[in-house]
Amino acid sequence: MAITAAQVKELRERTGSGMMECKKALVDADGDMNTAIDALRKTGLAKADKKASRIAAEGLVVIEMSADSKTAAIVEVNCETDFVARKEDFQGFAAAIAQRVLVDNPADMETLMAMPLKDGDATSIEDARKALIATIGENITVRRFTRVESDNELASYRHGVRIGVLVELASGDTVLGKDLAMHIAAHDPRPVCISEEQVPADMIAAERDIFTAQARESGKPDNIIEKMITGRIRKFLGEITLLGQSFVKDPDVTVGKLLEQSGASVVRFERIELGEGIEKKSENFADEVMAQAKGG
Repeated sequence: MAITAAQVKELRERTGSGMMECKKALVDADGDMNTAIDALRKTGLAKADKKASRIAAEGLVVIEMSADSKTAAIVEVNCETDFVARKEDFQGFAAAIAQRVLVDNPADMETLMAMPLKDGDATSIEDARKALIATIGENITVRRFTRVESDNELASYRHGVRIGVLVELASGDTVLGKDLAMHIAAHDPRPVCISEEQVPADMIAAERDIFTAQARESGKPDNIIEKMITGRIRKFLGEITLLGQSFVKDPDVTVGKLLEQSGASVVRFERIELGEGIEKKSENFADEVMAQAKGG
């Protein structure tokens, strides 16, 4: 399979490895990007996986909360530029959708898009979306939503317009809930789940495979290698679980310890980041101008 310069460039950006190492990894992987990334990590050539799956698209993440703070909704609405994201009509559209999710609890995206944008309005959300596209001149999508309803009080935090977090806390107070929501928004890496028991087995297996390959490169005896792998897995679980992470406001204390001191527990959390998983199209300005000139 022929490997393109664009593939090599993407792999370099995602791993920080050299051009020739990236090209070889892609050739060996028959062009599969994820396989090539794993190969580079296993041989210790990757300097960083920049998580290209989180390349940001523009738009807004909106949170709406009920008056008693026991029901909340997060919605992500995307557009093409941050200029449009700052427009009042786009922001009003996104806020109205979040309110509709909060009040009516749609089962899925199809159901949501068929609902009226506002109470007493005959215009559906889908029709309102198309009308807004015609007015603004950019593609607009309602990408996803989540809704939480609980007997416990919910806490929320929105970081700018790009990250929204909801936290359901048992036996905790409002300040602690807000602090935890801020932690979940700010911590890198982001928490995948609450505790080690909730980490998917396939995720642990994949990391163990990578750690094993890296450890064997050291040439150490098998018993030492196993200890190295165990230590790396323990560190990995601490980094990706909420309870294992160092609290952002006091790094000397883990979130688990903080909750223990407060006599509280996290029941669930939801985190949505704008553009997460969306690959934005890379445009070459000169090529774009030339294409338009030819088209004219």
